[in-house]
Order: sequence, then C-alpha cells, then structure tokens
Amino acid sequence: MIRVILIQLAVIVIYMTLWYLVARSLSRFDVADIAWGPGFIVSALTAAAVNENLGPRAFLVIMFVIVWGVRLALHVYLRNRKNPEDARYRAWRQEWGKKANIRAFFQIFLLQGLLLLVIVLPVTAVIMAGSKPLSLLDAAGVLIWMTGILFETVGDWQLFCFKKDPSHKGKIIMTGLWRYSRHPNYFGEVTLWWGIYLVALSAGAEWATIIGPLTITFLILKVSGIPMLEKKYEGNIEFEEYRQRTSAFFPLPPKT
Repeated sequence: MIRVILIQLAVIVIYMTLWYLVARSLSRFDVADIAWGPGFIVSALTAAAVNENLGPRAFLVIMFVIVWGVRLALHVYLRNRKNPEDARYRAWRQEWGKKANIRAFFQIFLLQGLLLLVIVLPVTAVIMAGSKPLSLLDAAGVLIWMTGILFETVGDWQLFCFKKDPSHKGKIIMTGLWRYSRHPNYFGEVTLWWGIYLVALSAGAEWATIIGPLTITFLILKVSGIPMLEKKYEGNIEFEEYRQRTSAFFPLPPKT
C-alpha cells in the first residue's frame, strides 16, 4: 500500500505541475478547480495500473470516481469559462504580490494534490484489497454514494441555471434543493465520499482510511467550502434572512 501511495504521489506531482503550467499560460490560478476532480481519476487509475488483481468492487469505485470527477470538471469549466478568474484566487494573487507564482505552485497546486491523495485513500484501499464477495455494506455504500452524487449534481445544476438568468444577478438562490440546505452540493460531495468509505470497509480496508472522508468533511465544513463561500455574503440582508431559516448543510425543512 505504501509503495502504491508513493507512486500515486509521484504521478500527482507531475499532474499538478502540468496544470500549474497551464495556469501560468492562462494567467489564472483557478484552473486548479478544474484539475481537482480529474486528479482523483488519475490517482485511482494509477493504483489500478500497479495492481494485477482487480475485483468487481475495485471497478465499482473506479467508476464512481470517474463519474464524479468528469462531472465536476465539466461543471467547473462551464461555470468559469466566460468569467474572470475566481475572486478567491485573485485575492491570493494580490496578497502574495511578486511571490504569487511560486506560492501558487506550492500552496494551491501541490497542496491540492496532497489533499486529494488523502481523500482518495479509501478508493486506493479498495483497489489494492483484491477480490472479495460483495456484501450488504457495499449496497449501503452504493446507496449513500448515489444520494450524494444526486444532491451534488442537482444542486450544481439548479445554481447554474439560476445564475444564467440576468434577472437573478446579485440575488441568492432559495429554491429547489437550496430551500432545504444552503449548500446541497456540498452535502452531496461529503455524502458520496462516506459512501465510498463504506465500500472500503466492506473490502477489508483499515479503519484508518476514514481520514479520507474526514478530510473532505473538514475542508468543506470548516475551511475552503462553506466558511469561505459565505464570508462574501457578510452584511447581505437577504442572505442573513436566508441563513436564519435554512440549514447550512444537512437538508432540513426551512424554519418558519
């Protein structure tokens, strides 16, 4: 397992370096968001390439990662292609000044590469576990993953359609899944990784691989997900009212 992770690390460093060069050529660091999903695919396929005994469970989680990674990359690309560089990355570029390029390489691209290797650990564990009979735990994991990908896909699509309408400029989406959660797409993201973790447990993976779903949960709830996104709405009266009645993460009936 350690050998496989080291190989994945080498491949991801090369992968992220190539994306960094793309970012430099386009003068926008936010292409790192496009690189995020496919990076998991590259990592999973790297593990599969060095393992000669892939069981049905391995093919299952690889399919999960490919579906999720391709969808996310396409969504981010379509969302950003006609827009200027994401405000978060512009702020970092200004804050870092003359050291922006070198800091971006280490603090955006390589850091994301290391984080994705941690998050993908349950997938790597499944791929390296060999072939074992499928169980009810696998079925539970699949159902949870399907719930997560559904929430993430529908939530992103609803937000995309909402923002396409010029009359919604400066407004906050409060319909569809967004009526029940301020971040249904993030809820879906976290949920699907916990589903994969259950499949990993069924494969006989060590409990320590729980660091994968715990990491993505922590990042979304406490670091680069909800806190960073909601910070830009501070002082927005419409958003404050929306926040008072709507769950931040878990989909729940809105408060009256």
